[in-house]
Amino acid sequence: MGNYLSPGVFVEEVPAGSRPIEGVGTAVASFVGFAQSGPFNEPSLVTNWSQFTDRFGGFLDGGYLAHAVYGFFANGGGSAYVVRVGQDGAGDGQGNGARGNDNPAAISPPREGVIGPYRVVELSSGGSTPRGDITVEVQPASPAEGEEQPPEDLFKLVVRRGPKVEETFDRVSTKRGKDSVLTRVSQESKLITIEEVPSPGTVARPEPASVTLSAPPAVLPPPHRITTDDYVGDVADRTGFSGLEAVDQVTMIAVPDLMSAYQSGAVDLDAVQAVQIKMIEHCELMGDRVAILDPPPGLSPQQVGEWRMQKAGYDSKFAAMYYPWFTVLDPISGKNRAVPPSGHVAGVWARNDDTRGVHKAPANEVIRGAIAPEIQLTKGENDLLNPMGVNCIRAFPGRGIRIWGARTLSSEAEWRYLNVRRLFNYLEESILNGTQWVVFEPNDDALWARIRRTISAFLVNEWRKGALFGLTPDEAFYVKCDRETNPAEGIDAGQVVCEVGVAPVKPAEFVIFRLAQFSGGTSLVAE
Repeated sequence: MGNYLSPGVFVEEVPAGSRPIEGVGTAVASFVGFAQSGPFNEPSLVTNWSQFTDRFGGFLDGGYLAHAVYGFFANGGGSAYVVRVGQDGAGDGQGNGARGNDNPAAISPPREGVIGPYRVVELSSGGSTPRGDITVEVQPASPAEGEEQPPEDLFKLVVRRGPKVEETFDRVSTKRGKDSVLTRVSQESKLITIEEVPSPGTVARPEPASVTLSAPPAVLPPPHRITTDDYVGDVADRTGFSGLEAVDQVTMIAVPDLMSAYQSGAVDLDAVQAVQIKMIEHCELMGDRVAILDPPPGLSPQQVGEWRMQKAGYDSKFAAMYYPWFTVLDPISGKNRAVPPSGHVAGVWARNDDTRGVHKAPANEVIRGAIAPEIQLTKGENDLLNPMGVNCIRAFPGRGIRIWGARTLSSEAEWRYLNVRRLFNYLEESILNGTQWVVFEPNDDALWARIRRTISAFLVNEWRKGALFGLTPDEAFYVKCDRETNPAEGIDAGQVVCEVGVAPVKPAEFVIFRLAQFSGGTSLVAE
């Protein structure tokens, strides 16, 4: 209160009391894998497919990261952090590949094309300036003075950048010597190099034609350059998915290109298991995110069950597994290609959170973009896998391809359902963020009452949304912060202890209808 020394009207701003708790985001994914371009080991936020292609390039031949990100956004995802790992293949042949942004080829790969018997390659542009389309044309040679027709072995090579002619090589030949097109281009061109495409016989003069240079299809890093450390990384160096510890917003993590490395022979199943265990440990350490695990490709229902129970044996409430893979259209080949489910599943989680809420199990939802499961699961096979915590992906006639399971990999009954785990993540993080004002406040009954009011108001809103079980708020949750939870010794230690209990809703996983016959007809009773 100020000092009032003369009569008048005074206005004072008073500190706010308890502040309302706002719910945190629940649908921010993170993807770790290989890309055509972009920075290495730098979590980059993308909010749509165009941003991903601008920063990391498009689909990578043999890779799954781009398919996962595309599937995430196609299924309703809104925000994702992408971490590019692996070397870019521009090394010295001994595994010493360049990393980061200082490799121009990683950002702007040289464009190339074939015209007649020659392969034309763009000279490096440094990767930092915009490059217009380069078109190379073969035209008839110009006649020399006094010549009606130029010799048949001569032709003209024209190089354009966009519509503008930048270089012209007239009266060049396929033969060796000073008029050789190879010699002239090598000595004079600032835009292209040219080499013969190996072929038997004599190199014939190219016919008039035109080709626009384009980037060659990007491919995965060589298998000898991929290790488990690429995926796991290091917290201190901010590499791999370990570097995501510094990104608080992430709520789900997927590593789709772990499977491309396995298929290329870079890692074996033991390494796959090791990386997935590290993913689980990362999520358990953070306590606010869930790992979406892909099973190895090509497994039968019995084999994936053995992988889940005998080989991998994961037991965690912070992880979920989906099976089988399904096919999507591959823009590179123009054919259908099987992809791991994690990216599309993350998108379904995000869509479900947006339309229904994190408390709703993300199941019985259509997977957009999926053409067909690799294996058409039967009900019996689903019965085998569901109790193991393997969430099945099934095709239903007239209803599309749907996720038909919503379980974690935990053996604890209270953490069996994925929506319960993710709801608790949401509640814990929201309460944590929304009660920061409590720190350094006087630790007394008034503070405890404010804490109770703040958290209770937040949980009432969640109950009204249908996230908590019970006909009344008293049935749905309790908040206890008083002298019992805060004895004198705790106050002396500077601690405030608040107990919160909630009753989460659980999915109607088994819907049972009991039918009984009576004399007037049929009675239907639902449980």
